[in-house]
Amino acid sequence: MPELERQSSDYEEKHAGATETPESVQEQSQPRLQRKLKSRQMGMIAIGGTIGTGLFIGSGSTLSYAGPAGSLIAYLVIGSMVFFVCTSLGEMSTFIPTPDPFNHFATRFLDPSLGFAFGWNYWYSWMVTVGSELVACGLIVQFWLPNLTGVIWSIIALVVMFLLNAISVRGYGESEFWMSALKVLTIFVFLIVGILTVTGVAGGDYIGGRNWHVEGAPFKEHVVGILKACIVAAFSFQGTEIIGVTVGESANPRRDVPRAIRSVFWRILFFYISSILIIGLVIRNDNENLANASSVSDVAISPFTMVFQKAGADWAAHIMNAIVLVTILSAGNSGLYACTRVMWVLAKEGKAPRWFRKVTKAGVPFWALVFTALWSTVIFCISLAGNKKVYTFLINLSGLSGMCFWVGIALCHWRFRRAYVAQGYDLADLPYKAALFPFGPIYACVLLAIIIIGQGYSTIWPKFDALSFV
Repeated sequence: MPELERQSSDYEEKHAGATETPESVQEQSQPRLQRKLKSRQMGMIAIGGTIGTGLFIGSGSTLSYAGPAGSLIAYLVIGSMVFFVCTSLGEMSTFIPTPDPFNHFATRFLDPSLGFAFGWNYWYSWMVTVGSELVACGLIVQFWLPNLTGVIWSIIALVVMFLLNAISVRGYGESEFWMSALKVLTIFVFLIVGILTVTGVAGGDYIGGRNWHVEGAPFKEHVVGILKACIVAAFSFQGTEIIGVTVGESANPRRDVPRAIRSVFWRILFFYISSILIIGLVIRNDNENLANASSVSDVAISPFTMVFQKAGADWAAHIMNAIVLVTILSAGNSGLYACTRVMWVLAKEGKAPRWFRKVTKAGVPFWALVFTALWSTVIFCISLAGNKKVYTFLINLSGLSGMCFWVGIALCHWRFRRAYVAQGYDLADLPYKAALFPFGPIYACVLLAIIIIGQGYSTIWPKFDALSFV
C-alpha cells in the first residue's frame, strides 16, 4: 500500500508533512535532528553501550543466588529474551525510523494513551538513571579521595555529560564510541585473565571445575535461585533498547540498524555469558563478598576485581574503579541523549510543551536537554536527604518501567507484523526481519510477566507489606 510505504521513509518528513499550515511550514524551515551517527558508532554503541555496573558489580549476586550453573542459565534465558526484544525493535525501526520508537509504535499499533504513557515513562526512567549515576560518580571518586565530598565530582560529571550532548549528536556518538570501546576491551582482558587463572597459568593455582563441586554448586536453591538470578540479570541488560532511539539520527538506518541488532546476539553470548562462566569457575558461590557487592561503593569486592586479584593483580580494585567511573559517565551520557530525543518527539506530537521542539543548529533539542538535566539534579538532591526511602522508591520504579517497555516493544511488534501481512506486503521486502516470529514476542512477554511479578513476591509472601508493594 502506497500510504504505508510513504510513512516508512523518515519520521520528520512524515510528521512535518501531515498538515500544511503556515506554522508547520515555518517549523519545517527550523533546524532538525541530524542524521550524523556513523556506522562504526552505531555498531560500538550496540556492542558495548549497555555494558555497565549491572555486569561489573551486580553480576556476583546471581552466583550467590543460583550457583555457577544456575547463574549461567539465568543469563542465557534473559539474554535470549533481550535478543528477541531487540530484533522486534529492529524490524519496526528500520521500516519506520523514529527517534522515539516507544511512544510512536505504541501510539500507532496499540493505543494513543499507551504511546503517551510509554513516551513519558521512558523519559522518566532514563532521567532517574542519570540522577542515580551522579550519585554513583561521587561514591566512585571517593574511593581515591575519601576526604573530599562526592557532591563536587557529581556536579563535574553532570557538566561533562551535558556538554557532550549539547555539542551535537556527533559529540554523543564519538564519546560513547570510545567509552564503549574501553568497556569492551576490559571484558576482553578479563576473559583472558580469567582463563589463565582457571588453568593455573596466572595465580599459581589450577582451579579447573573445582568450584562447580563445592556446597551449593552447580545449582543453588534450584528454580527459586534461578528466578532470583533472572531478576538481577534482567536489570543488567536494561538500556539495550537505546539502539532504537539512535535510529532517528543514523546516517543510514536501514543499513546500520540491522548490523547493530545482529551484533546484540554476539555481545550477549560473548560478553555476558562468557563473563558469568569465568566468574562461576574462579569464585566460590559461598563467597560472602558476592552478595555484599551491590553498589558502586563495593567495587573493591566486585566479582571482576576478585578474579583479577586471584590472578595476582593487587591493583585490580583501582583499575576496576576507573572502568566503573567510565561506565557511569557512559550511562549518564546515554540517558541524557535518550531523554532529549524522546522529549523532542513528544513535543512534536503535542504530548509535551511546544518549546521542547526547539533544536539548535547542531541538531540538539537544547531545552529538552536542560529540562532533563535539571530534573536529574533534583533526583540527585533527593538522594542526599533523609533516609533515602523516596530515592530508593524512584530508582525501583525506574527499573520496573524498563521491563514494561520491553513488553510494549514485543506487543507492538506482534501488531506491526499482523498489520504488515494483512495489508498484503511481502515479508521479503522488510529491510530487517526478526527471527522466529511469533515465538519471539510471545516468549518475551511471558518471561517478562514472570520477572515483573517475581521481583515483588517478597512483598506479598510470607507476609504482605503494603508500603514495599507500592
